[in-house]
Amino acid sequence: MTYLPNDRAAVSAVGDGVPGQRMAYGGDIPDRWWELLRSRHLNGLIEDGIIRNAELEAAEAAVRVAQANALAQRGALFPQVLANFNASRQKTPTQSLATNAASGASIYSLHTAQVTVNYVPDVFGGTRRLIETADALVEVQAFQREGVYLTLTANIALAAIQEASLRGQLAATRRLIALQTQLLGILSQQNERGQIALPDVVAQETAVAQAKLLLPPLEKQLAQQRDLIAFLTGHFPSEDVAATFQLQSFRLPRKLPLSVPADLVRQRPDVRVAEANLRAVNAQIGVAIANRLPQITLTGNVGSTATAISQLFTPGTGFWMIAGNVAQTVFDAGTLENKQRAAEEAMTQSTALYRSTVLTAFQNVADTLRALQADARAVSAAIAAERSAARYIDLVRRQVEQGQVSIPVLLNAQQAYLQTSLARVQAEASRLADTVALFQALGGGWWNRLEPPARQSPAPPGETLQ
Repeated sequence: MTYLPNDRAAVSAVGDGVPGQRMAYGGDIPDRWWELLRSRHLNGLIEDGIIRNAELEAAEAAVRVAQANALAQRGALFPQVLANFNASRQKTPTQSLATNAASGASIYSLHTAQVTVNYVPDVFGGTRRLIETADALVEVQAFQREGVYLTLTANIALAAIQEASLRGQLAATRRLIALQTQLLGILSQQNERGQIALPDVVAQETAVAQAKLLLPPLEKQLAQQRDLIAFLTGHFPSEDVAATFQLQSFRLPRKLPLSVPADLVRQRPDVRVAEANLRAVNAQIGVAIANRLPQITLTGNVGSTATAISQLFTPGTGFWMIAGNVAQTVFDAGTLENKQRAAEEAMTQSTALYRSTVLTAFQNVADTLRALQADARAVSAAIAAERSAARYIDLVRRQVEQGQVSIPVLLNAQQAYLQTSLARVQAEASRLADTVALFQALGGGWWNRLEPPARQSPAPPGETLQ
């Protein structure tokens, strides 16, 4: 049995919670969790991706394939009825006893109509275990589909946040370049008046050129990010995606959910896939055992045969047959025994994989919560550092304007301002991305969808997030 930590252990694992946000222990997750980020453009983008993404469409088709196979497997519980009609024209040797006794003709027609019934009774439950396997595979595909759905929506949200981060980094770099260019103009004028030496101006020109070198890689990453968003939403890269994102267009949720362990095991699609696989493998043990027991087959047919179609089903043309067969494998060099042993070992393997999946789920949630705690502190520190760097460079700029310039101090101030600005943008983006990762780690709220997949567990109770 898989060990699950108690609720108190789960709560204490997150320490004091996330600064600036309230933890909702046992809180429920809405099916459209991305709306908690309060970005209208993101909502539309994800809706577009759900409609157009090819991987999600393939996953939905896989569910329908599994459902059809499960229904087909149920047919094995019922008899198979075949109806056939056969007509032939034939000649028999005149000296043969097989000549047509009625007419004495050696050439004649023969028409046969019959119904054949074959039935393999499920005495030892092998067929029922195969049906159980097929039903479990339907559940596997259904929760794999939910996994694709959750991954898709999370990836679109993360791609939008990364785009906003890149735009923020580009804006910070361009602000610094504009400031550096302004200072370069001041230094050039002071050099012309003989107040400073030419190397001081060249040093500032180098700083401007180095800052401009940062733009092309960021612009390349932004273009590639736009291509990724187009792909995730089912568009070609040449098709322009209208929505653009800035960090200011997102808002952090006021409350963060934290599922209790029992709910987490029910919510995670990957855990439910592992659980369904475990049931499918367990059913295969029953199939292997049933295959080692006697196999019973019942057969019967009824029909009529005549030399003319008009004579079919007239008195004297009818026939019927009922037969039964029991077969038991006596020697197969251990084939069936080893198949049963393989099924039992597969069960051991699936049990271990299930336990590993559950542990991974708890690790994901714990890691994400730790990351959110660190993100909150990083954002606060980055904002403070950027403000300090902005004041520092403002003071240096005033000194430059007054002719009291120290080029090393100026260069250090510019570098500090750029680094702190980029760090602040990246910290804010990381906090948003880790918020998305938390919703993904907790299962994404599929159980609250109005049109759920074919199989699901009851919606776990909890407070609604806002």
